Amino acid sequence: MKELSKQELHNLAMNIVGRQLVADGFEFMGVKSDMKQDPQFVCLKDKNLHFIVVRPVPFPEDPTVYDEKLLDKIKDHALKFEARTFYAGVGLSNAENRNEPVYLNQPYIVDYHGLIEIQ
Repeated sequence: MKELSKQELHNLAMNIVGRQLVADGFEFMGVKSDMKQDPQFVCLKDKNLHFIVVRPVPFPEDPTVYDEKLLDKIKDHALKFEARTFYAGVGLSNAENRNEPVYLNQPYIVDYHGLIEIQ
């Protein structure tokens, strides 16, 4: 069994969030899949610009807890574009044993609570 790399976990989290954004009617203006580039999604919805930072979160960490310093920096950048800023933390864990890593082509558990707006 091959353990997913950090970039693969990041891509998985982005796919989960991306599917939800499509379902919620967001239009993608830009997508960055590189873990070191923020925000990952720049979207339009109802003529409003949205900057969305996505992070995979390993079990047992709380996927709703985010790096406030980073998100404040992104928010300051977003304000220059009159955009709203959101955090999307996606908890990912092995379905067989939550203390094991997530493996390629093996079941996993998703703990995603949706977009959290950064005020």
